[in-house]
Amino acid sequence: MNKSKTADAYYAEPHHFSDAIAILRKLALETDAEECCKWGMPVYTLNNKNVFGICRFKNHFGIWFYNGAFMDDPKNLLENAQEGKTKAMRHWKISDISSIDKTLVRQYLNEAITKHKQGKVLVTSKKNDKLEIPKLLLSCLRANNLQQKFDAFTPYKQKEFCEFIESAKQQKTKLARIEKITPLIKNGIGLNDQYR
Repeated sequence: MNKSKTADAYYAEPHHFSDAIAILRKLALETDAEECCKWGMPVYTLNNKNVFGICRFKNHFGIWFYNGAFMDDPKNLLENAQEGKTKAMRHWKISDISSIDKTLVRQYLNEAITKHKQGKVLVTSKKNDKLEIPKLLLSCLRANNLQQKFDAFTPYKQKEFCEFIESAKQQKTKLARIEKITPLIKNGIGLNDQYR
């Protein structure tokens, strides 16, 4: 997947959901949020803080609400972005262009902005959080001379690699995951970069 450097480039890329996300973009631009591009996709911010983003995938498109857990969600449309991992982010998945209810989209976008302005955002403290690298991953980094490459990742991406290894229950699964991530680390690619 190409990583767009601007929102314009993201929306211009040919995709079977291009027309659908263009509608969402038009609605997003009607709000107070400022459009930018982060992680290769359009993100809409207030005071440089993420409020929502528009995304497209193979089988669906939709809106990420960075603090969606604080939204009322009267239609029960929002899903936890990744159960057990994400705390506040919620995703509204839409499967086809005919399912876009512009009035409802406006309502949700404006509620996300209102909640943001009210300070309804997840606050996390990262200063005292020391990342504990699993022994298996440490061994891999040393054996393949990849410590410097691993250290170049953001703390968030480092944590993703660590959780990927630690979440495996069986040793053989952990080893298979080590084998999978070694070339990613070597090439400076984050575990979930393909989805960003």
